[in-house]
Amino acid sequence: MNATSPLALLGGPPVIDIPSPRFSWPPIEDRDVSAVTSQLTAAVSIADRSGVVADLEDALASFLGVRHVVTSCTGTAALHSMYAAVGIGPGDEVIVPALTFHATATPLFHLGARPVLADVNEHGQLDLDDAARRITARTKAIVAVHLWGLPEKMDALAAFSTRHDLILLEDGSHAHGATWRGQPVGSFGHGAAFSMNGPKPLSAGEGGFVATDDTELYYRVLLHGQYNKRCRREIPADHTLAPYAVTGMGLKLRIHPLAAALAHAQLPRLKDYLAGREAIAARMRRALRGVPGIDVPHPPSPAGPAWYALPLRYHPDQLADLPIERFLEAVHAEGADEVDLPGSTRALGDHPLFHTPGALLPGYPDHQGPATDSFANARRVHGSTVKLPVWHRDQDLQLADAYTAAVIKVVEHHKELVK
Repeated sequence: MNATSPLALLGGPPVIDIPSPRFSWPPIEDRDVSAVTSQLTAAVSIADRSGVVADLEDALASFLGVRHVVTSCTGTAALHSMYAAVGIGPGDEVIVPALTFHATATPLFHLGARPVLADVNEHGQLDLDDAARRITARTKAIVAVHLWGLPEKMDALAAFSTRHDLILLEDGSHAHGATWRGQPVGSFGHGAAFSMNGPKPLSAGEGGFVATDDTELYYRVLLHGQYNKRCRREIPADHTLAPYAVTGMGLKLRIHPLAAALAHAQLPRLKDYLAGREAIAARMRRALRGVPGIDVPHPPSPAGPAWYALPLRYHPDQLADLPIERFLEAVHAEGADEVDLPGSTRALGDHPLFHTPGALLPGYPDHQGPATDSFANARRVHGSTVKLPVWHRDQDLQLADAYTAAVIKVVEHHKELVK
């Protein structure tokens, strides 16, 4: 213990001394409690498109500027339904970023398809040159992932998908309300899937949805996980798939009405949430700009981020090779408990499932996973990312400043940690 060090980890006073948690999501107000408790007495099961489910889907479609939205129990289920609805099946290949949450890719295994991992660039976004090298005669689609709420460059992705005759899909699970050139993410591709899991910008506690302008895809999303009453009432009787309405594809992936009620109550405040996050993220980025060992994100001018988190890139070579784990330990000691390293969102090639899926899933006994030296950028970006929470209220400005002050304090005294 270095009693003379100002670092809390070495005996000094912490920057933040108020108790945890200091960041929680979603913000629950009286109107949320009222919406959920009212739904309890109205209906706790909705088997068709009515009530709060219809209200939420209509509101989401209007928010995104799309014709159709289908809610689901999770974002993973939404991805599964989207992939099934565009006809991805056995032997098909789908290009996904090598750096994302695993559910972007894992539903493909359940359709008999093969996720093909493409590396990312230094900003953690899809490297289209690497993606082009991985296209084969079996490649059917490419997925844009708006990681941490930072929009992908959709002009380039749309042009790429057209040039290579691929279906363009989106995973907007971190990015509700984010935009590219003023257009909402989730409205560029043939379809888009979103999560409404607890910490997402729009939260249902648990939930998800598929958004699309394509009515045929809409019907097929319904058949994948919304069988019987909903399919019978929404798929025209003369449609070739109408005879399958009662069973659909045999899966039930409906959202719970209580979750729908929470999301519906939250949605009208989402734009205000995002405006608050943008202001605080800008403030935090200004405070950390130029700090040795720390790079802040610099979204291009067409991007309107949702700031699901503030991802920083850590450069130990600028801080006497201080390991990122030791850096994080010191930041936590300063009271900035919610600063963390990405866990589940990581280089997919590090998961055993992408090397030997046959141990869990039938149909993949000879699957060849990526080479151990593949996706160097995905591993590098994941291994050097530290993410901070982004608040949305003016009353949290002091706390946001304290978090950046904690990071700066550790940087300024990093040599004491190396000793």
